[in-house]
Amino acid sequence: MTEIKIRAGEKRDVSQALDLIKELAEYEKAPNEVSNTIEMMEKDGFGDHPIYGLIIAEIEGKIIGVSIHYFRYSTWKGRKLYLEDLVVTEAARGKGAGAKLFEATLQFAKENKCNGVSWQVLDWNEPAINFYKKYNAKFDGEWLNGSITF
Repeated sequence: MTEIKIRAGEKRDVSQALDLIKELAEYEKAPNEVSNTIEMMEKDGFGDHPIYGLIIAEIEGKIIGVSIHYFRYSTWKGRKLYLEDLVVTEAARGKGAGAKLFEATLQFAKENKCNGVSWQVLDWNEPAINFYKKYNAKFDGEWLNGSITF
């Protein structure tokens, strides 16, 4: 098996990361919801005031997965890392890239003095739920997600 390399994301990775985001949106039955652009991602992740980070999984120089994360603050717990998306391209699933990305994300959170990592998963996404259960993740069915779009 070819080795999966995990590394910090760079500006040059944004285009392929956005492709993976679009692949995830397709999987989540919301392909028309992605309005993000390469320009927005470059500015927001690699501009003067970055607001998100990337961790990349690649095989032989080809990006097969990405962890997109940012810091958040819990008034009850303090500094946490929010995992916005963990995406592995469909063709590369089942090879361990997701586990390596998730573990690298957990390590990043520990190195940055976070007290935990949180994320969302769709209630019908059994493969993802089962993946996170392997890490003894807790799921909270009590909270509703709220949002406003401008």
